[in-house]
Amino acid sequence: MNDEKEMGQVVPMPRIGDQAPKFKAVTTQGDINFPDDYKGRWVILFSHPADFTPVCSSEFITFASMEQQFKDANCDLVGLSVDGLYSHIAWLRTIKEKLSYKGHTNVEVNFPLIEDITMNVAKMYGMIQPGEATTKAVRAVFFIDPKGIIRTMIYYPLSLGRNFDELYRVLQALKTADEFGVATPADWRPGDDVIVSPAGSCGTAKDRMEGKEEGVECQDWFFCSKKLDKNKVLDAIKK
Repeated sequence: MNDEKEMGQVVPMPRIGDQAPKFKAVTTQGDINFPDDYKGRWVILFSHPADFTPVCSSEFITFASMEQQFKDANCDLVGLSVDGLYSHIAWLRTIKEKLSYKGHTNVEVNFPLIEDITMNVAKMYGMIQPGEATTKAVRAVFFIDPKGIIRTMIYYPLSLGRNFDELYRVLQALKTADEFGVATPADWRPGDDVIVSPAGSCGTAKDRMEGKEEGVECQDWFFCSKKLDKNKVLDAIKK
């Protein structure tokens, strides 16, 4: 049984709604106990295939340049690859001293980058996808809420750099849904209409369709929306 677990045949991939698997690790910012160290805050755990690679470098420059934006939304960043600590340190120094991307130069990465040379954490989170590579973590992104629950998972292949505007939009949408008890439609941004859940009774559904429920507009019984004050949404995102 232990052999099977080591081969990854027993450990299931985490799912949305699961408690984030716990682990302790060494990082470029010291030891961490994940996700316990982040209770009360959102955290994005993300993996990259390897240090000293161009796509990963462009991503780290972008994430580092947006770190304060995520922090202002009560969200911390934690990176991971299967490289060692000294490789991480040397790579991040090279990024700061030599690389630029989209106008960002002299970028210092201050969020922790996990050393995972054993691939234990990568396997625990399903970041190793054998069809893509057996020794590199794909570009996985996990959004974990203040209670340590996985709320969103996104996987990208090795060749595809992530869209960081979308990652920030996901965080905004998750926090808005939690705060106001709504859903967010395609391409939603703060200030756009939100989706109201279908009415639970015939009477409520009829009132909605007849325009009697204040602030709610329905195109059909299952497709109702309402406006939210943009400033209130932005305030909620900061919590």
